[in-house]
Amino acid sequence: MAVVSVPATGDIVLIGAAASVQFAGDRALRLRISAVNLGPTYHGWIWLTGYVLDKRGRAVDRREVYVQAAGIEILTADAGPARRAAGESQRRGLRSRHGSQH
Repeated sequence: MAVVSVPATGDIVLIGAAASVQFAGDRALRLRISAVNLGPTYHGWIWLTGYVLDKRGRAVDRREVYVQAAGIEILTADAGPARRAAGESQRRGLRSRHGSQH
């Protein structure tokens, strides 16, 4: 079973075609995560809330996106203690809910 990396608050992720076809090509975006909703969804999909970053790293828009967790590329992670604890509990929750499904 492959473990999917789930972003946590503070992470910056790249959301492109691998995460959802609506973000293919020039529609890809960098998102600074402000919330991860791990509530019930289709297997492998998650809701992310965050701020779209421009080329200079400035927040330009707030977005909520529904994407395939396996297609998200984590560019930078906020490695503080709170992030590590939250990220680990989120990852455990995702594995426990979806670990036996294919």
